[in-house]
This record gives sequence, structure tokens and C-alpha cells, in this order.
Amino acid sequence: MSQVLRQQIESIVAVTDEEFELVLSYFTPKDFRKHQFIIQEGDLVSKNYFIVQGLTKSFYTDETGREHIVQFAMDNGWTTDVQAFYGQMKSTLNIYCLENTQTLAISYENIEKLCAQLDKMQYYFRKKATEENTQLQRRIQCLISNNATNRYHDLATNYPELIQRVPKKMIASYLGVSRETLSRLMPQ
Repeated sequence: MSQVLRQQIESIVAVTDEEFELVLSYFTPKDFRKHQFIIQEGDLVSKNYFIVQGLTKSFYTDETGREHIVQFAMDNGWTTDVQAFYGQMKSTLNIYCLENTQTLAISYENIEKLCAQLDKMQYYFRKKATEENTQLQRRIQCLISNNATNRYHDLATNYPELIQRVPKKMIASYLGVSRETLSRLMPQ
């Protein structure tokens, strides 16, 4: 389990065995079952979760009861309600496991302590935040300026594994289209 985290960190910055032991000491393993919530709207968000293995969706439900999927996170990725985690406030999102999910959780306080002790980790978290912000900006631009066909092709090109692991209804929600529209977009 910890080797997956080490590989993730070392994709950005090299760490020695001793440094990695320090890093690992700030994380807590936490497993979730399929259909279990990691975070629910209204929860105080105190953890950021590195997904060792599994798949989650982040979503909110509007006043009409319609679900809007904001993000999927899978193996070797991170998930939390970023606004609530860094703002130390209650969640506006739900994070739900679509598969059994193994995580390594780290608190806001532990990220701060770890980064104060090990500059490499401050660099790592800054690079990850930059990557995530870049992906978010790309997603927003895609939603605003692309038609449904282009949004689907963008998703299928950049995340082909996701298309295989997630039900079509959820892909449609993520793309902001109906299930029927998605069926017309997908290759037969």
C-alpha cells in the first residue's frame, strides 16, 4: 500500500527511505466499502485521501434532486472537498465510493507539519495542487466551450479507463448530458 504512495511522490520528487518513513508516519490507512461515503455534504472536512486502489465520485445534489458529478478519483489519485479541507469548513460535496477503496488519509495539520519538516513535501504538494488546478481549468473550459461530442471524446481520450469503470449514467452526469445523448455519442 505504501509503495503506491512512494511511487506517486517520486514521480515528482525523490525521497530517501528515511524521508519516506517520515512521510508515511503522517498518514493513516483507511479502507472504504463500495457504496460508502468518504465525505458527506455538511461534514467538517479534516482529511485529504490518497487513493491507493479504488474509485470515487465527488458530487452535489441540486434543489431539484438532480446529481451533478464534479470529479472522479481513482487509483493513484487524491480526493477531498478541496474548498472545505483547506478552508477548514463544512463540505458542500459528497464523496462516494464506486468500488472498494483503499486510501491513505492525511489531515490538514499533518500536511502543515510534514511540509515544515521536509521541504521536498512542500514542493510535492505544490506541484500536485498545480496539476489539479490545471485539470480543473481544462475541465471548466471544456464544459463551457465544447459541445457534448467533444466533451465525450476529450474524456475518452484522456481517461479511457474511467469509461470502462463507471456506469454510463454517471459519465452522462459528469459531462452534463442526458443518458440518451451519451448513448448517441458512444461508439457502438
